[in-house]
Amino acid sequence: MTLLTRLNITVPIIQAPMAGVSTPALAAAVSNAGGLGSLGVGATDANGARKMIEETRALTDRAFNVNLFVHATPTADAAREAAWCDALRPLFAAYNAEPPGALRTIYQSFADDDAMFRMLLDTAPPVVSFHFGLPDAERIAALKAAGCTLLASATNLGEAQAIADGGCDAIVAQGFEAGGHRGMFDPAAPDAMLGTFALTRLLVKNTSLPVIAAGGIMDGAGIRAALDLGAVAAQLGTAFVACPESSADAAYRAALSSDAAHHTTMTTAISGRPARGLANRFTAWGAQTSAQPPDYPIAYDAGKALNAAAKAAGETGFGAQWAGQGAPLHRPMPASDLLALLHRESQ
Repeated sequence: MTLLTRLNITVPIIQAPMAGVSTPALAAAVSNAGGLGSLGVGATDANGARKMIEETRALTDRAFNVNLFVHATPTADAAREAAWCDALRPLFAAYNAEPPGALRTIYQSFADDDAMFRMLLDTAPPVVSFHFGLPDAERIAALKAAGCTLLASATNLGEAQAIADGGCDAIVAQGFEAGGHRGMFDPAAPDAMLGTFALTRLLVKNTSLPVIAAGGIMDGAGIRAALDLGAVAAQLGTAFVACPESSADAAYRAALSSDAAHHTTMTTAISGRPARGLANRFTAWGAQTSAQPPDYPIAYDAGKALNAAAKAAGETGFGAQWAGQGAPLHRPMPASDLLALLHRESQ
């Protein structure tokens, strides 16, 4: 039985689990249309994730994916965090605000979150996926025993082999074109920056697990190309940001339709980890500063505070407006219509 058949997926399209943008309405709309909808719960706690899962189940009886962040436990460094806040101080001052007095770890890694683990065992979502790494063998075994199909992101062959050895069911090949955070297991290691199609083919040829291509794919031609390279499905994120079911705000949607879409950039300034987003005032500042951000997600605490201060003053150029290199190809429409269009194009 193939992965798609097992999950009753009739269209080989997965909506990427965009934390902060994906919603139960979006995930359910994609799943109801025959794809695999996704929830990004890495930026919430167990109670918040449970609520999202319950809301999704109320809207669809089909499979959907719940995505978790499995990053290394951040190391607090008061001096480094203070230096980062000092570097950001002129930006805050422009909006009559001050940086936080101290930075917090704003959300836990799944590797450390026992409450999230217990909640997943209790709710047993059809698909669970991991980004930034893998949980321990005990958690993987327990989730599989609960009936969850497990996916994990890889940016290179070494990570893909770890995913296969770890007992997951499929690999998401995240190319350098992809929007949002790089799924690198170790963000301090050299990044091979492999593109989606090169990585997909490399993993198809050298691993035994099904491969899902992700990064820069925006239309049916891209989906077909991924399938021709041996992928079982394509994962699209930026393509769904402009759907009415997403929680992207008006500024994000406007930026996606602006010239910024032609200039996506990789930055660590916003969250402390490499992530691709629309070029804006924050990414421009990040490209110029010599200051080193604190560990992820501690740095995100400062980034979110700066964005809030700027937005209160009417400036929207400091948001985390994640998008992949295919951003100019996005087409705003309801998710079900987009999925149907993508499927027709891929034929």
